[in-house]
Amino acid sequence: MGKRLEGKVAVVTGAGRGIGRAEALALAAEGAKVVVNDLGGAADGTGSASSPADEVVAEIKKQGGEAVANYDSVATPEGGENIIKTAIDAFGKIDILVNNAGILRDRMVFNMSEEEWDLVMKVHLYGHFHCAKPACVYFRQQRSGRIINTSSTSGLGNMGQANYSAAKEGIVGFTRTVARDVGKYGVTCNAIRPNAGTRMTLSPELKAAWEKSKAEGSASVGAGGDIVEMLEKATPEMIAPLVVYLCTDEAANINGCSFFVGGGQIGIFSEPEVKASIQKDGIWTLDELIDTMPEKVTGACVNPAPPQPPKE
Repeated sequence: MGKRLEGKVAVVTGAGRGIGRAEALALAAEGAKVVVNDLGGAADGTGSASSPADEVVAEIKKQGGEAVANYDSVATPEGGENIIKTAIDAFGKIDILVNNAGILRDRMVFNMSEEEWDLVMKVHLYGHFHCAKPACVYFRQQRSGRIINTSSTSGLGNMGQANYSAAKEGIVGFTRTVARDVGKYGVTCNAIRPNAGTRMTLSPELKAAWEKSKAEGSASVGAGGDIVEMLEKATPEMIAPLVVYLCTDEAANINGCSFFVGGGQIGIFSEPEVKASIQKDGIWTLDELIDTMPEKVTGACVNPAPPQPPKE
């Protein structure tokens, strides 16, 4: 057991499996006391079970650490408050919040139901808020704290994931603003976009979708290479060290940033900026825009999904 986080109390949501499990174990290995939250549902959010969280708690205790389980859903304000309250009741404080819980309800946008949209938003985007708000009440009072949010490269655009992509990119904007809201109190808030092989990313359905996209020449692989092969080699344990690092005193000045992490690669994303612009006094006419935009602004734009002839 290490001592980098000795005396700290961490909450990890969705920690019963995959990336969350690896994060909880890594935090505990550095001396943090951990609240292992997991509803215990399926990848689509249905069902519940206590065993995933209980098993991780048992694993932490077996390694000499301290942990307690929590089975609340992040999708409700009451659930988020109860998750944070579990840390206070069990260990007397909270120092670290890792927002990791997530589900998938993939569907092409023209087939997506409002329920599928809402459920993904509730778990991902609302879930981050539901846990961050009560945690920040304590962080502000004690003038210290670490928040690590979980976004995704899917937020940059991924076919069939309009709900997930919107929620995950919303989390990046949420991260930037929370960092500014609580930074003066000694609190940091950062986001990761992890790539790892989990039950969500390597389900039979997703494997088939990736292979189809690859065959059609439209697969987006982020770090390069064949995405299925890459994810099979990129384990959840490879995500955890960066998360632990962002919780240490050495990372106290890193705030409002977004990181890529997957396999052996770690990188920081640049912030959006205006690459090219035009300006004039008054209102641009349509004729002026038709003449000027391709040369000055949009000339380098590439359509990520160009029109294709109908399939016979």
